[in-house]
Amino acid sequence: MKIPLQIRYRGLEPSVMVEEWIREEAEKLETFFGAIVRCRVVLAVPHAHHQKGNLYHVGVTLTVPGGEIVVKREPNPAQRARQSETAKLKKQFEVEAPHRNLRQAIDDAFQAAGRRLQDFARRRRGSVKTHQQPQCARVRKLLPGKDCGFLLTEDGLEVYFHRNSVLDPGFDHLQLGSPVTFVEEQGVKGPQASTVRIHRKRATRTPSESPAALAL
Repeated sequence: MKIPLQIRYRGLEPSVMVEEWIREEAEKLETFFGAIVRCRVVLAVPHAHHQKGNLYHVGVTLTVPGGEIVVKREPNPAQRARQSETAKLKKQFEVEAPHRNLRQAIDDAFQAAGRRLQDFARRRRGSVKTHQQPQCARVRKLLPGKDCGFLLTEDGLEVYFHRNSVLDPGFDHLQLGSPVTFVEEQGVKGPQASTVRIHRKRATRTPSESPAALAL
């Protein structure tokens, strides 16, 4: 079954060839996990680099049961230097194909997405023990009307949580970007967060708020 695929271009023209590359890479992901809900890909060229033609940003978002896997690939200066040097060495042997750097950026992004998808699939199958120690994350989305939200873990995975999983002071005290810890567990639709604890600075008691004073 082919994954529902959405491709967006920013700063470059749509290409049938590029779409075929992306579809080929997306279909490979099904060998890691066959229940991908959707794959969204964004290809972008920053405005300042339009004339250079060798800088491509590739974002891949996989919607999976219980959350999303988000990967963004932006070449750094060292990578660009290596690519430039390699192109010079090979120039005498071959003519550089159009979009070659874009193909490499797409491959790198999907390889990273594949690794994260494999980790997700192992956790879902139970071949990797559920984390019993609290993990660190930040609040990525809040859906107050549905009494739930999503956390973004340190490895880039979005994890669902329900209002009832948030410890005191409770769900209503959460804000976007709030640092939290949580324990991962298997829910009906995949991994989800339980025991969500909000990180906040402890208030310092004034002398008048000390237990002795309050007892008077």
